[in-house]
Amino acid sequence: MRVLYKIGISLFAGVLLTSCVVGKKYSRTDLNVPEKYREEVTLTGDTILHPWKNYYKDPLLVDLIEKALVKNNEVLIAIKSMEQLDLNYKQAKLGLLPTLDFDANASRSYQSKNSLNGSLSAQFTSKDYMDDYNANIQLSWEADIWGKVTMQKREAKANYFAQKENLSALKTRIIVQVAQSYYNLLGLDEQLKIAQKNIELSDNTLNMMKLQYNSGAISSLALYQTEAQKKTAELLVPLAKANIAVQENALQILCGEYPDSILRSGNLEVAEFDVVLPSGIPASLLSRRPDVKAAEYAVMSANAKTGLAKATMYPTLSLRPSIGKNSFEFDTWFNFPGSVTKTIAANLAQPIFRKRALRTAYEVAIIEQEKAVIQFKQSYITAVGEVNDAMSQLKYADERMELATEKAVSLDKATSDATLLYKSGMVTYLDVIVAQNGALQNDLDVVSIKLEKLNAAINLYRALGGGVQ
Repeated sequence: MRVLYKIGISLFAGVLLTSCVVGKKYSRTDLNVPEKYREEVTLTGDTILHPWKNYYKDPLLVDLIEKALVKNNEVLIAIKSMEQLDLNYKQAKLGLLPTLDFDANASRSYQSKNSLNGSLSAQFTSKDYMDDYNANIQLSWEADIWGKVTMQKREAKANYFAQKENLSALKTRIIVQVAQSYYNLLGLDEQLKIAQKNIELSDNTLNMMKLQYNSGAISSLALYQTEAQKKTAELLVPLAKANIAVQENALQILCGEYPDSILRSGNLEVAEFDVVLPSGIPASLLSRRPDVKAAEYAVMSANAKTGLAKATMYPTLSLRPSIGKNSFEFDTWFNFPGSVTKTIAANLAQPIFRKRALRTAYEVAIIEQEKAVIQFKQSYITAVGEVNDAMSQLKYADERMELATEKAVSLDKATSDATLLYKSGMVTYLDVIVAQNGALQNDLDVVSIKLEKLNAAINLYRALGGGVQ
């Protein structure tokens, strides 16, 4: 009873000492978050939490995004990583429980007849060998004096939620990449149409000049330069087709499929977003961005690791009671209580000299935590910068589009007038070529600006945290 009493006192003391957590609790570092973005516009939490299905209206694009979120291999790997971290967290929660081990063995040893043990065993057992039958159950429990289990749970939990946020960030990136690839396809379709339109226009001009050349009204120089202008438009066709095939292949791979063609509907005009930028909420709402939240969880994990590294320098208390059966005869092995063995052991260990290894590990853990804090700050700064970039691009893309549209009207009129004036002999063929070339280039610029505006709207949605639901 005295032994059991002592064991009970030891267990009770260990439980009391469990509350002595040496690691510090996490507290967020001061980020000095600005009150507003560089542009005189800020966004509300409703915008940040806007579901992606309400943002993208094209049903074919929605189908592609849904397929990518399910079949993209990067997403599947990230989900498996989450499953691993979930198992690690569940394991960490069991840290306070004792371990129980069972072992059984049987052995026969033939000892030297000229040895003392051999001669005595031969006299005692009348055999030239010695049997040993043993079975043992051992309980092992370490008192969580310095809160190691608590810090292990904090680390495992932080790692799990960091991976969860990384998965959300990955899905947001996949959504953006699918949308941008889809709209790039629409832009390439527009470029192909512009090239084919200009080929038709150049062909009409070339036919007119061939008639004038045959009648001796113009030289061969005018004819050849007009043919060259037509070839300039024709060169855009195979280039656009090649780019379309490459973009389709990349989009299919992004969706977890083998390269193939992509169904699409509408055009860039239909695809434009009605992006509303309300005001009233500071940039601190960027904490909802999954990558920023993952960076903060990394700081929490590093904080727990620092506490664990510190705890290794303190003493440990463990109890190892065991009970079993032992006999040198198999027939008496099952006798009770004659074959019963009992062991009661308590162990107190304190590291004294480890060539400064434990102190170095602790100092390294502190540096890793400081690095994680810096990376968290940088992720926040980057997030604010990305929002500012996207809003600036969106704002000035509208201005550029307005100017390019006005320019297109002037160039269309110039091309029409140049053709009429040329027929009347009031301008040269060079004026017609210059007008057509200017109109072609401006049409391509309009498509590029439309894509820039769409990409800016998509990037703004991602920079604000997006929405993967």
